[in-house]
Amino acid sequence: MISLGCAKNLVDAEIMLGDIVSHGMEVTADADQADVVILNTCAFIDSAKEESIEAILGAHQARGLRKRQGQKLVVSGCMAQRFAAELANEIPEVDAFMGLDQIAQAGEIVRKVLGRQGAAMAPLNFVTPKSRYIPDYATPRFRLTPRHFAYLKIAEGCNHPCSFCVIPQMRGRHRSRSIESVEAEIRHLVEEGVKEINLISQDTTYYGMDLWDQKAGPRQPVDSARGPTLTRLLERIEGIPGDFWVRLLYTHPAHWSAELMEAIAASSKVVKYVDMPLQHVDDEMLRLMRRETSRQHIEDLIQALRIKIPGIHLRTTFIVGFPGETEKHFESLLEFIERTRFERLGIFTYSQEEGSRAAKMEGHLPAETKNARYRRAMRLQQRIASQLATGMIGREITALVEQPLVARSAGDAPEVDTRVLLTSSGPVGEFVKVRITGTQVYDLRGEICG
Repeated sequence: MISLGCAKNLVDAEIMLGDIVSHGMEVTADADQADVVILNTCAFIDSAKEESIEAILGAHQARGLRKRQGQKLVVSGCMAQRFAAELANEIPEVDAFMGLDQIAQAGEIVRKVLGRQGAAMAPLNFVTPKSRYIPDYATPRFRLTPRHFAYLKIAEGCNHPCSFCVIPQMRGRHRSRSIESVEAEIRHLVEEGVKEINLISQDTTYYGMDLWDQKAGPRQPVDSARGPTLTRLLERIEGIPGDFWVRLLYTHPAHWSAELMEAIAASSKVVKYVDMPLQHVDDEMLRLMRRETSRQHIEDLIQALRIKIPGIHLRTTFIVGFPGETEKHFESLLEFIERTRFERLGIFTYSQEEGSRAAKMEGHLPAETKNARYRRAMRLQQRIASQLATGMIGREITALVEQPLVARSAGDAPEVDTRVLLTSSGPVGEFVKVRITGTQVYDLRGEICG
């Protein structure tokens, strides 16, 4: 299995492998030994699509170099879901395409692929339109993350109409798992020794609202009086015994409410960390992006989060170079970043996505302008991050040891945020107390206490 893209894609890969193992097959990390290579693709932005296509071609070429008799190549994920017909014409060497609704049937599909004879046959296409699948606790998983942390998908799909995005076209409308299903999976993971559980979906704050009797709109705040919500899920998680963290990723600013903030502040399990992609802050840009928020809403929300959840670490991402973004719009964003001082921040340059509303807009900017704005924004954030890191020197924190000499604080999500570089080896997969002694650009340096 070669899985590209985000953590949500990684969970799909784990479900595919889980079903394959349940059909009596073995997973190998050695492609030379594999009867089937599955490439789980991403189609979120142009660079991801290019990486996926290069990976497909590379996997086919490597198969030829290995001279592995009869080895099959299956392409799954968002690229397969969106472009299976086109890819079958352009890369006929692929043996099969598997859609997003078929990930829990991967074992059966692989058996069908293995049963095919002859290299000249057209690729099989198992992709169905309008994805409706949602994994449940009973879905087998073959985890690809280290033993001490896991990603847990609480919902699939998205109802938001962001003009730059085509995820709803690929993954369908928002659909939530039940609270009981998520709770059961967390209990199982904790029993296995997992210390950090990262809750993910396309829109984590909208969790449960699609199950309400009365339809919830795209700007609906979390309100447990109307039905299941993320608040109720967090309250159930609080009752699970064990020493573990829960982290919220991919929350949307339109849905935050006082009750959700209070639940996080009161929880002993949920870390004081919120990942909330904002994309921009200028009102005209937010309108063109169809983000369903305003600058005033965003500023009020950030103020409320920092008041109601003391010590919170805020992570966000912004898009620069969106069609029509002027220097004034961009300067407004820089001013906001400098004043707000996000603990964690990432920048994307706008990618023109085929099939999106933004792709048809006027005012697309040249790559040089987008890249220059990216560099300016990241230089600003590097300065802010350095100042925040310096302010940590002398403090004692709890950290989760990732590798003998590398740990992560509660304010750092796996794979995307900073690290704590240890002066002596720590127990991998365990929590330790660390005294911060210095910084290294974004990362911290520290020594284990006691």
